[in-house]
Amino acid sequence: MNTVNLRPFTGVSTHQGQVRDHNEDGWFASEEQGLWAVADGMGGHENGEWASGVVVEALGKLRLDREFEDCCDQIAEALHEANEAIQKESSANGKQMGTTAVVLFVRGSRFAVLWVGDSRAYLLRDGALHQLSKDHTQVQEMVDLGMLEADQAHLHPMRHVLARAIGVTAEIQVDAILDEIEAGDTFLLASDGLHCCVGDDVIARMLAGASLDAVTNDLVNESLDQGAPDNVTVVAVRFREATVPAMAGGGQ
Repeated sequence: MNTVNLRPFTGVSTHQGQVRDHNEDGWFASEEQGLWAVADGMGGHENGEWASGVVVEALGKLRLDREFEDCCDQIAEALHEANEAIQKESSANGKQMGTTAVVLFVRGSRFAVLWVGDSRAYLLRDGALHQLSKDHTQVQEMVDLGMLEADQAHLHPMRHVLARAIGVTAEIQVDAILDEIEAGDTFLLASDGLHCCVGDDVIARMLAGASLDAVTNDLVNESLDQGAPDNVTVVAVRFREATVPAMAGGGQ
């Protein structure tokens, strides 16, 4: 087990994109709590923004001072509570709304990623990019069942149709992975406005940049250059040994 004391550094960037006139994405970042998240709201204008905001608010109320696994349970419960609140509002007002969520939690030498929907979590380690989350989409389910090749998924006309989201059904299933963290690890949380436009090779190259402020801005700008048909939000978190001095400009 890694016993090195690691310090997080964070960069965030968000944009409404080239087509939408409103940003329904939400994000959360607390280095003190070791908690970061991206939520991609659905429902149009204030409805989607409200839904993603419910997730952000629920995470912001957490006090993660228990054992690691118990904190992971707290995070999952916060997502379940957000689901209940969104669905209650949707039913009461006849509004269709919902949101995705992807959450990173780090405590000591361990990390957890929890998610619902197609907002993604990536890990850049030793120059290699790993997608930690698996999209909860109908197309991904087709890939899992062998009905569609993985390299065809990004071109499928139903690639954005979610199989799972917060606020859409009475009950949700929160997926999670738990693992060990290493010095130099860089995590990326992103709404689908990024990965619908920017390939993994470009994400890996940009994520290796020295300043996370520049990294997140460059990733969003690359999405904009590719047309950005959706809102795009990215949260990057890098872990360095606590004895390593911070660089200027968000960096890391």
